Amino acid sequence: MATAVIAGARPPGWSGVEADWASDQRTFKNVPWGKAMMWIFLLSDTFVFSCFLISYMTVRMTTTIPWPDTSEVFALTIAGHHLPLILIAIMTFILISSSGTMALAVNYGYRRNRKVTAALMAITALLGASFVGMQAFEWTKLISEGVRPWSNPMGAPQFGASFFMITGFHGLHVTIGVIYLLTVAFKVLRGDYENTDYRIVEITGLYWHFVDLVWVFIFALFYLW
Repeated sequence: MATAVIAGARPPGWSGVEADWASDQRTFKNVPWGKAMMWIFLLSDTFVFSCFLISYMTVRMTTTIPWPDTSEVFALTIAGHHLPLILIAIMTFILISSSGTMALAVNYGYRRNRKVTAALMAITALLGASFVGMQAFEWTKLISEGVRPWSNPMGAPQFGASFFMITGFHGLHVTIGVIYLLTVAFKVLRGDYENTDYRIVEITGLYWHFVDLVWVFIFALFYLW
């Protein structure tokens, strides 16, 4: 009696090992070079941000000097009302909203609607620039209150180093992302990708979504903890 062959089953022995390796190779061959390189870059950047956040948490849990209350440090008084973390909440809303406009830009890019794609990418860049502007205000406020990377009049001196290092590194990424978005948007509007499949828009989106995701972790671990 003939043995039935199950669809998708691997052959036994070394032939199965060879088939597994070959399938992985074929899978990666279908990934565009630019997209693969962006994923590798984002993976390496994940390690850097992880080191920053883990170092911050280690310092936070081991310091013997009281850590400043972030709800009060980042509070603003508006129209006589004391609002804890109001600026950070607005910044978070802006950055998350920019992920939505970026996703729409990718969608319209694959539809080859270059005007809408460029407009959505420009809106995303504008939201990112607004975020950076608010972060600059936040930095200015803390510097004027005496917070430095090596000292902090509100408590543990490591607070200043953690704040400027983590938010500064993220802010640099957002700034680079804004420039990246505007450059690609201009090239889309000019028609440079008419003979391609607009894959560059998706690659740009990968970077921007990563920047937004990292901010969620910073918001949760640094501002809410």
